[in-house]
Amino acid sequence: MQQQYFDLNQRRTQWIALVFLAFLWGSSFILMKKGLESFSSSQVAAIRMFIAFLFFLPISLRHVKKINRNNIFPLLIIGFVGNLFPAFLFTQAQTEVSSSLAGMLNSLVPFFTLLFGILFFGIKTRWSNILGVAIGLIGAVGIISDGNFSSVLNNQSWYALLIVLATLFYGISTNIVKHNLQKLSGLAISSLAFLLIGPFVGIYLLFSDFSTVTESPAYLQKFFYIVLLALFSSFIAVIIFNILIKYTTAIFGASVTYIIPIFAILWGIADGESLSVFQSASMTVVMLGVYLVNNKIK
Repeated sequence: MQQQYFDLNQRRTQWIALVFLAFLWGSSFILMKKGLESFSSSQVAAIRMFIAFLFFLPISLRHVKKINRNNIFPLLIIGFVGNLFPAFLFTQAQTEVSSSLAGMLNSLVPFFTLLFGILFFGIKTRWSNILGVAIGLIGAVGIISDGNFSSVLNNQSWYALLIVLATLFYGISTNIVKHNLQKLSGLAISSLAFLLIGPFVGIYLLFSDFSTVTESPAYLQKFFYIVLLALFSSFIAVIIFNILIKYTTAIFGASVTYIIPIFAILWGIADGESLSVFQSASMTVVMLGVYLVNNKIK
């Protein structure tokens, strides 16, 4: 009976999972920002990955026998290119880039997912899919810029490019999950990917200098924010994402990045920021882009 209420073969359930996933990842930017108040960018990323590795460990040990010579390389790509490298790139970028701008640039993921799908995985698209990518990006820019498009990048261009590189990595990883790991469940993919990167992150943390961290006020509270970041954005969200794209398409899963800025803004409102009419209208544009980018993809 429970499967009837949460059947990912049903389109309605897929959308529910997509929106929930957007909420989890949309909350990650403010959690990274809080963590960066006491920890360095590399420490926030490494702690996030290592704690997620610990969360996954009981699951990954049950699936470790599934690693073989046919899937070891794709799993390494998922672990390093799809999780580890973007985590470091995002935290480094957010030392100079605002959370809202980071959320907007994150919307480039469907573009790179579609691009790599066409170039290397034979994905056939319709004109409406390409149009959807363009409309979604326009809407995302509108949400962040609030109509002042000249100030979107400003002097933060170089740090913003780190996020662009991270979204490129996500695009590669998403296609690998969809096309090269069909024999593994989403839970197995997630847990094994973190099993492969966990020891490397642990070694890094072992030699990391935390002396300045302990001098920071309320550093334990900031550490708790990183724990939440690992639990919700790297553990629960990654599982949902990998399962979702196995039931749908890589483009559908990647389109979650169009909705992420909406939740990033809502967090801003909760923190005392305001939402303009222009931004509200841009949210509608984003949703139109999400619909078109998933319109009968082959």
